Amino acid sequence: MSFELLATDGKARRGRLTFPRGTVETPAFMPVGTYGTVKGMLPRDIVATGAEIILGNTFHLWLRPGTEVIKKHGDLHDFMKWQGPILTDSGGFQVFSLGAMRKIKEEGVTFASPVDGAKVFMGPEESMQVQRDLGSDIVMIFDECTPYPADEDVARISMELSLRWAQRSKNAHGDNTAALFGIVQGGMHESLRKRSLEGLDKIGFDGLAIGGLSVGEPKHEMIKVLDYLPGLMPAEKPRYLMGVGKPEDLVEGVRRGVDMFDCVMPTRNARNGHLFIDTGVLKIRNAFHRHDESPLDPTCDCYTCQNFSRAYLHHLDKCGEMLGSMLNTIHNLRHYQVLMAGLREAIQQGTLAAFVDAFYAKRGLPVPPLD
Repeated sequence: MSFELLATDGKARRGRLTFPRGTVETPAFMPVGTYGTVKGMLPRDIVATGAEIILGNTFHLWLRPGTEVIKKHGDLHDFMKWQGPILTDSGGFQVFSLGAMRKIKEEGVTFASPVDGAKVFMGPEESMQVQRDLGSDIVMIFDECTPYPADEDVARISMELSLRWAQRSKNAHGDNTAALFGIVQGGMHESLRKRSLEGLDKIGFDGLAIGGLSVGEPKHEMIKVLDYLPGLMPAEKPRYLMGVGKPEDLVEGVRRGVDMFDCVMPTRNARNGHLFIDTGVLKIRNAFHRHDESPLDPTCDCYTCQNFSRAYLHHLDKCGEMLGSMLNTIHNLRHYQVLMAGLREAIQQGTLAAFVDAFYAKRGLPVPPLD
């Protein structure tokens, strides 16, 4: 993988990631394909939204169907028929999400499988091997996602463990030609975040991610971290904000120098009838859409908006038809990709401030200050 920085506008960056399997323009949003599928989407539909890279889930694919099944097809790209780049998370966040079902030691994590209850172990070496078997284009180190809230001692112990696991991940990655990203932890404590970043820089990674956000903290806490952390990261490496988020969060991350994002929000919200439009969120299951013949978003060029009325989408949602979730997902993912394309163009042209002003004006919201 190579990363080229093409333009800047304030802290915001316009770049390009190049892989053997394709090019990714940044800032980029990565749809989440947890089980080897972006829910409700054919691979060709994902391409049509404008997505150039997707995310796969190491933890879930390892448990089901297992890498032995996937390897018989070649790798994850061959298994799911997505030929663009794939980033796989390491499994650390999913282990964190298990709560009382898991036990963390220096060696790794022992937990009860959410699939069948069997006792399972995963450490940095196991995570690196699974991601190698999946054929990932970007491999994430195995880390512990620091919980929120966490006092400084708890966050420090967690961060130091993640640094030791980062070194083991780098060692186990070995001759794998895929990119390897480190993950900055440290909770909401600036001094710990800086120590984590320094430790990762010494180990050496192809890119760096900001972990431990979108774990229940209030938005102002997340913004506080983003106000200082991206600017401390090496300019020549891509910066990835994990698990975030809403369109407003993407805009604020880009304004502060983040290059890559992923989140289940556009796909999950689509299945719940919450659809993103320029003025905010439209709830398609509300009764007043029953007779609405207008398109979901008249400014959107997606297949859904070009072909179907709000009344039809409302009908599908009320009936629980799977086509409703599919059409909603097509729209939400396209909305996110159009947003990212607009941000890229604005940075390239040096007009990001005007773009941000218009973005918030359409939503009737004030523009948040930049620190």
